[in-house]
Amino acid sequence: MSVESVASVFPRLEPHLLSVSKPIQYVGGELNMVTKEWDAAEVRWVLMYPDAYEVGLPNQGVQILYEVLNEREWILAERTYAVWPDMEKLLREQQIPQFTVDSHRPVGAFDLFGVSFSTELGYTNLLTALDLAGIPLHAVDRTDDHPVVIAGGHAAFNPEPIADFVDAAVLGDGEEVVLKISELVREWKDEGRPGGRLELLRRLAVSGSVYVPRFYDVSYDAGSGEIAAVVPNHPEAPDRVRKHTLMDLDQWPYPRNPLVPLAETVHERFSVEIFRGCTRGCRFCQAGMITRPVRERSIETIGAMVENGIRKTGFEEVGLLSLSSADHTEIGDVASGLADRYDGSNVSLSLPSTRVDAFNITLANEFSRNGRRSGLTFAPEGGSERMRKVINKMVTEDDLIRTVATAYSHGWRQVKLYFMCGLPTETDEDVLQIAELAKRVIATGREVSGRNDIRCTVSIGGFVPKPHTPFQWAAQLDSETTDARLQALRDTVRADRRYGKAIGFRYHDGQPGIIEGLLSRGDRRVGRIIEQVWRDGGRFDGWSEHFSFERWAASAATALEGTGVDLDWFTTRERTYDEVLPWDHLDSGLDKDWLWADWEDALAVASGESDVEVEDCRWTPCYDCGVCPEMGTEIQVGPTGQKLLPLSVV
Repeated sequence: MSVESVASVFPRLEPHLLSVSKPIQYVGGELNMVTKEWDAAEVRWVLMYPDAYEVGLPNQGVQILYEVLNEREWILAERTYAVWPDMEKLLREQQIPQFTVDSHRPVGAFDLFGVSFSTELGYTNLLTALDLAGIPLHAVDRTDDHPVVIAGGHAAFNPEPIADFVDAAVLGDGEEVVLKISELVREWKDEGRPGGRLELLRRLAVSGSVYVPRFYDVSYDAGSGEIAAVVPNHPEAPDRVRKHTLMDLDQWPYPRNPLVPLAETVHERFSVEIFRGCTRGCRFCQAGMITRPVRERSIETIGAMVENGIRKTGFEEVGLLSLSSADHTEIGDVASGLADRYDGSNVSLSLPSTRVDAFNITLANEFSRNGRRSGLTFAPEGGSERMRKVINKMVTEDDLIRTVATAYSHGWRQVKLYFMCGLPTETDEDVLQIAELAKRVIATGREVSGRNDIRCTVSIGGFVPKPHTPFQWAAQLDSETTDARLQALRDTVRADRRYGKAIGFRYHDGQPGIIEGLLSRGDRRVGRIIEQVWRDGGRFDGWSEHFSFERWAASAATALEGTGVDLDWFTTRERTYDEVLPWDHLDSGLDKDWLWADWEDALAVASGESDVEVEDCRWTPCYDCGVCPEMGTEIQVGPTGQKLLPLSVV
């Protein structure tokens, strides 16, 4: 945590840039980038998305925090991303540390190192960045001179697998928390850093917003291998650490100055989050569970953010994002108002995956009015009616057929359907039903459009049980069975000459999902596996060309030797109600008894004993998931009665 001015490493880096792939990702200089004087700042953050620049730069979470922090004169925030293996090799050879893209300052010189994980497969990239930055891998080995490493994002709701490597974790929305953390660091520094690093961590822990793993001891049952207890070892550490929830999104209309990349990225658009949270109650969906309650942005704020973003970026596509965007109370008025405002311009609007039961053709026409008519994406998730009831995705096959018939009859030619394989109680027949559904979609499209150039793409992901969901107790399907089911499905689709060529088929094999399952539900013992994989060369595990299941399996066997548990124990084993889960001391607001009851309801539905359906509590009475009373929050939805008046018709 250097006080003196810190020099840029760019003069040492620049002569070598042409020797690595995509050097532009390392040079910075993006439109709306912020640079500040090092000496003028009292608190200095480096923010990381632990993946390549092309994936990390569009990430909204990092962009929002970057801007929120830099708006304060006394805070400096810069960004860093995972470097490709060729750049890692170069940095080691030239003894150049991990650097920021904004001012090319060494990551190890900052006060705070915030890492946002949207997937657990970025853990090995964190270790690379720490090592390149000269920061000890293990938190216990760090001194007052090293940054405080803080994990955030959805994966931080179970940070136990990386507990050895991070100093702290933040659960939930980050906008207010990062400012609170910054204030604590400023006070501690102003006081002359009393008590050193340990005192700063104590202050973070007692603030109530930050989880500090070193202040908790985990013990294990020698017989079963299960966790016996997680107990605070510091008198001021809370028994449970609660998530943070931002309650008025209209007061935080970020990003106001979105970054525009110099290199091509995975999303070439400006995105506006129109609401946060989801209460649809899909039992597999961690994002929907941990982001409750629903908080909508007003139609006027959405309009102002879109106008500002287009003006400041030059992007011509605007994505209206949320977990289920068509569920916004005033989505019809938002769509027509924005379409009116940008009628005749190059600005196009897009919605991500749309719920079958929230789609209507008026909405779709408004969103395609100024843009090209791209394909529509729907996510039935389960292949059979039975599976959709088990996961509480209350969409019937007839609902889907009615929806695609409407789309095809109004000029759409392509529909993408997203499913999952390996859901609890799933059978081979449930998966093969996906083929029948896809054929029916094509047949319907041909019938209503009178054309044969109708396409349907079936995209399938493997189900991974996640913490803080009703399926957190479920056994994960082994990769061999997953692969066999998907192979049988593909063969079934291709064998039908009438429809085979009209149906595209995309899926991931089962092995990466098993490792994601290990990391998502693992405890502190999994940290040894992550470190072993990293030392054996593991990098960019979210990329199929870099992922090695053999490396993970071998590392797990070595790292877990003598513990009484193994890779299967963490993944394909069903948990019981009485088992202490690694994240039980981390409070997402959800009542554990409610989650367990919902899990039992799913099993009862699967066996035909019950037909229980969990309604969306936005429109029905509260069903006692626990979030609102536990967190002191409430659902915030319209209608507001406002209309989106054009600022000026473009």
